[in-house]
Amino acid sequence: MTDSTVPTARLGDDGPEVGVQGLGCMGMSFAYGPTDTDASRATLERALELGVTLYDTADAYGAGENERFLAPFFRAHREEVVVATKFALSIPPDDPTRRIIRNDAPYIREAVEASLRRLDLDVIDLYYMHRRDVNVPIEETVGVMADLVREGKVKHLGLSEVTGEELRAAQAVHPIAAVQSEWSLFSRDIEAGVVPAARELGVALVPYSPLGRGFLTGSFADAAQDLTQGDFRRQQPRFTGDNAAANAALLAPVRTVADAHGATLGQIALAWVQQRARVHGLPVIPIPGTRKPTRVEENTGATRIVLTEDELSLLEPIADKVAGDRYADMTFTSAGRE
Repeated sequence: MTDSTVPTARLGDDGPEVGVQGLGCMGMSFAYGPTDTDASRATLERALELGVTLYDTADAYGAGENERFLAPFFRAHREEVVVATKFALSIPPDDPTRRIIRNDAPYIREAVEASLRRLDLDVIDLYYMHRRDVNVPIEETVGVMADLVREGKVKHLGLSEVTGEELRAAQAVHPIAAVQSEWSLFSRDIEAGVVPAARELGVALVPYSPLGRGFLTGSFADAAQDLTQGDFRRQQPRFTGDNAAANAALLAPVRTVADAHGATLGQIALAWVQQRARVHGLPVIPIPGTRKPTRVEENTGATRIVLTEDELSLLEPIADKVAGDRYADMTFTSAGRE
């Protein structure tokens, strides 16, 4: 690799060492409007050149299409990349727009085999439970996932959107390498219970949407007006109407800090997330998503920005002022169960 600018951190006590910033790949084939496959492929290659080694996908992203898209890149760089994918969001064949949360053993076994086929891999490096089915004890779910490790289908286990207590219960069954949850200047609910539990247990935090799904970059001001019909963000309460207008005003201190560093809004938002590692005393590996090589260059540049205490204080009040929830239905998030 060349231009390796990203330092490394470890996923959990015994997990793999990865670049301290990963790449969220969902938008390359799902959720955020029209895609350019050539640009996305170039983005994957450029990310690796810059030291990004953790690549995040899920079976639900485009009903498996995202895993299929990534497979050639993973095969070409198998010894250099850490592949993370997820199960739990089952898509009914009669309604591809719906998602049903499943954590039961038969479904997990079916899902892992399907992901291995689509990814064209013998083993998945990091396998996440994407969402929690509260009707299945988490000990049972993690027990099945642990069996996958023993069988050589999976190397390390992760959980997404779990509470601190759910993480503790899971860790008692099998070591958890990483917890993935939304964490950004706009979304800090995990700091109450999840982050302390992860620090206590030696589990890494993998923040998704660290750029507030692009809103923190200033790339759009109102999803309903600025984004295409198929864009997932049009369904999220904080990005439309009065909420969007109120939240856009919250970017003023981010601009102030960005100007002081000669940086972009997105770089300051990412630098803030990266510095959560020092603030909370645990590994933090955000996975901003992008489909452009220039953006991944910009994003990785944030790992070299150090915010001062005064700057952190200026940014501190933002989250408490955000209007609207991050999802229309918060019941399947950790915040909805805390």
